[in-house]
Amino acid sequence: MIVLKNIFKSFDNNHVLKGLNLEINDGETFTILGPSGSGKSVILKLIIGILKPDSGEIFVDGQNIVKFRRSQLMHLRTKFGFVFQSGALFDFMNVGENIALFLRMHKNLSEDKVRQIVQTSLALVDLHNVEHLEPEELSGGMLKRVSIARAIAIQPKYLLYDEPTTGLDPKTCNVITNMISRLQQKLGVTSVVVTHDIESAIKISNRIALLYDGKIAFVGNGNEILQTDDQIVKRFINGELH
Repeated sequence: MIVLKNIFKSFDNNHVLKGLNLEINDGETFTILGPSGSGKSVILKLIIGILKPDSGEIFVDGQNIVKFRRSQLMHLRTKFGFVFQSGALFDFMNVGENIALFLRMHKNLSEDKVRQIVQTSLALVDLHNVEHLEPEELSGGMLKRVSIARAIAIQPKYLLYDEPTTGLDPKTCNVITNMISRLQQKLGVTSVVVTHDIESAIKISNRIALLYDGKIAFVGNGNEILQTDDQIVKRFINGELH
């Protein structure tokens, strides 16, 4: 379980989070919606300790991580697979090496086992015989799937997705959306998805939160977010919040 309590975070004079409270239950797909620049990705970076809050508490599996030392944070991150918006593959490594990197750094595994995990992870995202390809040889959708394969290779408890469908065509968006749902069910992970795509959010989520003006303005399931009379939610759905 992930719990954020009364989180404040500013960058210079830009007050991004203003007393944010959030609870993410084990085993659910929890999606954070919000306008561009509202701080959605900041929340993900706080959860894995890349950023620290100015004040407030962050609990992962009952542990307050805010004051964790570097070694503790490194151990914490082995629980997380992170799918970056850009894909964030190293262009000087091929697909197989990108996926194997974290395994070689943090797991005491034989090379045969590493290769097996790489192949299994790629198969889970419907990619086969691509280990030798360079990132520049991949389409946008394939890059995203390799990024997901790298995230699941470490067998995380939590999968964090930062804008997983941004920049993709509608058909590929649908493929990635279905994949997020399928992996959550197959692997039993807790998925936290940051997106501006409300259609995708409704399709994959157990619960959806709307981030607005530094706080969570609404939490509910897909039906509830569509049927609510909350004016902030309605304005977001209608594209009136920027």
